[in-house]
Amino acid sequence: MVEQITIRKPDGGKYKALVVDDSAFTLKQITQILMSADIEVVGNAPNGETAIRMYKELYPNVDFVTLDITMPDVDGLHVLKEIMSFDPNAKVIMVTALGREDIVKTAIMNGAKGFILKPLDRLKVLERIKAILGA
Repeated sequence: MVEQITIRKPDGGKYKALVVDDSAFTLKQITQILMSADIEVVGNAPNGETAIRMYKELYPNVDFVTLDITMPDVDGLHVLKEIMSFDPNAKVIMVTALGREDIVKTAIMNGAKGFILKPLDRLKVLERIKAILGA
């Protein structure tokens, strides 16, 4: 049986997320994990350029972003810098494979609030998001 976890804002409202990943499989997987915790996914971006544009369009109606680090064209670190320069209070959670500690450290120094490791584990993802959001 799947453990039911619900992550809500202090006022009881739903958190809104933008999910960014160049892998359609990972995009779908993260979206399903978030939706299982009653988080509203307000956008899916398959690349960095789209992510930056969507964040600006959705602002201020996005509470956090899950952002893949390794993407073609515009990588996650560049996207992170663009989002943070547009909205210094953005909550960006990096998504990365094991063994990329150097890049994760750079991301944290550039404003990321935390990271999620691939392969994705539903409970670990939700626990990390809950901790980052302070929910």
